[in-house]
Parts: sequence; C-alpha cells; structure tokens
Amino acid sequence: MQDNNVLKIAYDIATITREKIGMIEKIMQQTEILTLNARIEAARAGSSGAAFSVVAQEMGRVSGGISEIARDFRHQVEQHTESIETAGTSMVNDFRGQRFTDIALNAVEIIDRNLFERSCDVRWWATDSAMVDAVAEPSTARCDYASLRLATILRSYTVYLDLWVVDTKGNIITSGRPDRYPGVKGKNVADTAWFKRAMKTTDGDAFVVSDVEQNSLLDDASVATYATAIRAGGKSNGAVTGVLGIFFDWTPQAKAVVEGVGLTQEERALSRIMLLDSDYRIIADTQQQAVGSRYPLQRKNEVRGYYQDEGRLVSFAETPGYETYRGLGWLGVVEYCLDDASMKRSV
Repeated sequence: MQDNNVLKIAYDIATITREKIGMIEKIMQQTEILTLNARIEAARAGSSGAAFSVVAQEMGRVSGGISEIARDFRHQVEQHTESIETAGTSMVNDFRGQRFTDIALNAVEIIDRNLFERSCDVRWWATDSAMVDAVAEPSTARCDYASLRLATILRSYTVYLDLWVVDTKGNIITSGRPDRYPGVKGKNVADTAWFKRAMKTTDGDAFVVSDVEQNSLLDDASVATYATAIRAGGKSNGAVTGVLGIFFDWTPQAKAVVEGVGLTQEERALSRIMLLDSDYRIIADTQQQAVGSRYPLQRKNEVRGYYQDEGRLVSFAETPGYETYRGLGWLGVVEYCLDDASMKRSV
C-alpha cells in the first residue's frame, strides 16, 4: 500500500529527528559541564584567568542557547509527529476501509453469481421430461430413469450434494444419489419451507431459495436449497405436479470464496473474511470455528461501510444480487486487526 509506505517514511523521519536532537542535547550537556569546569579553573587563576572566564561564560551562553533551541525543536517535532501519526493513521485506515469494503463486496458478489447459476439450474432441470414423467406417473421404471438422469447431472455439476424429485404430497419419489444417501427416497418433506414455497410458485420462471442450513437427510451437511415446481408437460404455465429440490454443497464452495479474495500476504495474515446471512449469522469464515454463530456487526442500515472497534477495522458490504437473483440480504465482511498491524509496522 503506497499510503502506508508514505506514513512509514514519516515515522522514520520523526524517529531519526528525535535521535539527532537527543545527540545535540547530550553534546550540549557535555559542553555545559566543560564550561562550568572552565569557570572554576579561571576563578582559581585569579586575574590571569579573567579573559578565559569571559570565554567560558560566552561558551555557557551559546551552549544554553543551543540547548533551548534543541528543547523547542524537540517539542515542536513531538507535536508535529503526533499530528502526522494521527492524520496518517486515519488516512491509512480510511484507505484500508474502502479497500476492504470493495473486497467484502467482491466476496458476496462472487457467491451470488454462483448462486444465480443454481437458480437457472433448478428451473431448467424441472422441465426435463424424465422429471415431468416421474411425477405424472411415479412408476418404478420412470422413477429409476429419473434417478439416472439426476445422477448424470450430478457427475457434471459437482457443486451439488443431491437432487430430489418430490410429489405434491411432499414424498421424495427419486433422487440422484441413492447409493450415497439411501435414506432419502420415501421420506416426506411436506413440512419444509422450501417445499411449501416451491408449490406456490406462479410459473416456470419462479424459484425459491433458502438460507444455508444443515440437512439431516444429507448427513447434516450445510446446504443452500433451491427449488421450483415441476409442471404438467414441462410447460411454464402448466399445473403443478411436483417439486424439484437441489442442494448446493455449501461448505467447500463458500470456503473457496472467502479464502480466494485478493489480499496481500501481510493483509491475509491479519484479516478474517466472512459471509453473513441477513440475520448476521456467520455462514462462511476463514477461521472456520465461528460458523453458525452470530457476528456483532455494527451497521446502521448502510449497504456498505467500515468502522473501528476494539483494535479491529471491520468492513462490510451487502449483496446487490445478480441479474434475476435478488439475493438473500447476505453480506461480505472483512475484519482486519489494527493492533497487530501497528506492531508489525514498528518492528
């Protein structure tokens, strides 16, 4: 950071100036001692030392004047150095805050662009004839064929844990990974929010998405669930005949996003990158152990911004959504440790 380099130069100049003033003051102290000794010797010499006494007095006056100038200079340097440090630190932190706010926005935009693609996937696959036929007539043959089609999709789209076809009563009639998750088929999900909302979608262009949550049928993995209605004949305005639910494998994808932001090596050592849901629950964190807890974000309805709190610089940005995906009010957050940064700077 160029501004940080300029500030470091200012600190270095101030330090050097203090050292040189200290050296001047030390020399003046030695000069004053010599002047005092000269006066004593002149007094002992009597009238023959009178001229030398005058020189000694003049040396004392000059020495005192230089010492006064040095003290005044030190005082002014201290004042200006404090002002430089205050202004410089504020300037650097403002620069950091703006930069980290941009990084926070970038992180949440990356994940939302990824999730926009998931909304496209679910609407597309819900029109697949295998899904449409399976819910229209859930025979063993049709459900098995739909499962094969879902398995083919999963081999190409590795970001999903599983895909489910559900009838209008909430019964899972087939899935894409019956070997990996054998307990899925036959389970009823009628009470889940994503199923209820998908059943109420108005047409084939509509979809629903749920915040990240653990799914017990998928070994308690954290997933982002997308769903839409399967419609008669695969038509956008067809009657609702079932629901397609797709489950985005959240943990590895989110980890890749927060760990892949563009930070310098020093910034990365002092920073923590997070994604929060609309309730400020941590859903991704480079420190990992805090996932699921609520982050104490100090925000006053701002879409983005930054602030200092207990030695930390906290920058945040709310998702703007992406194309037809409006987002869920998630935020990217960068927490930067100012105390450690100051310590590194002074080393």
